[in-house]
Amino acid sequence: VKSTIRSFHLQMSNRIPLIAGNWKMNTDLKSAVALANELVELTKDVDPNKVEIAVVPPYPFLHEVHKVIENSKQKIKLGAQNIYFENKGAFTGAVSASMISSCGCQYCLVGHSERRKIFNDNDNIINLTVKKVHEAGLTPILCVGETKEEYELGLNEQINTIQLARGLVGLSPELVSKTVIAYEPVWAIGTGLSATPEIAQDVHFAIRKWLRKTYGNDVAELVRIQYGGSVTAENVDSLMKCPDIDGALVGGASLTAASFARIAKFLP
Repeated sequence: VKSTIRSFHLQMSNRIPLIAGNWKMNTDLKSAVALANELVELTKDVDPNKVEIAVVPPYPFLHEVHKVIENSKQKIKLGAQNIYFENKGAFTGAVSASMISSCGCQYCLVGHSERRKIFNDNDNIINLTVKKVHEAGLTPILCVGETKEEYELGLNEQINTIQLARGLVGLSPELVSKTVIAYEPVWAIGTGLSATPEIAQDVHFAIRKWLRKTYGNDVAELVRIQYGGSVTAENVDSLMKCPDIDGALVGGASLTAASFARIAKFLP
């Protein structure tokens, strides 16, 4: 892969990979706590200076899961699946950035394809949400990705950079450098299909190239870009060997502690 040759191997080594488990609308309180406890046990030999682990449970379980992981040896982080971009008020059913922060969250997903498709989160909502997450001192994980039709038309790089530009508009280079980006091809989410390492690396390289052109080399080399889309214990090693892939946003495989722990222990 040409992009592999052109990548910055030495600078890449300074980006600590982030392995985040998105539990989506799964588990109940008892099973969420049990899953967190099992994960702490199975990943206790993971060096937090080499791999960062995060779990992203449903809202009702954030506080209890945080109590399990907050003193873990491997410093497992907590994330939320979304927030609303207002601080407080008459927004029935919504949750604010300050609320998830008070539960111990350090990360928040923004613009996941399921939010875009099912809940009609548009580019403006996503941009306002990214800004609000940063304002609360948290780290947004901004998700971008193309559909199967867009991929087949060869528009994957174009679609992803457009989504990035709209999601990051108005942010300072410093805040952009503190944003995590997750490339999640829609056609690979929950389908059992996964982008090949070559396809994923090419898109990640294109994203970093766009960041470099838009915000400068320093910012581009600081931003962590995760891959998401049917990541499993079987394919994580080959994905993580790619120089521009800085972690994984894991869906179904994060609901089993053993499989998620194996993903967190990927072989570089």
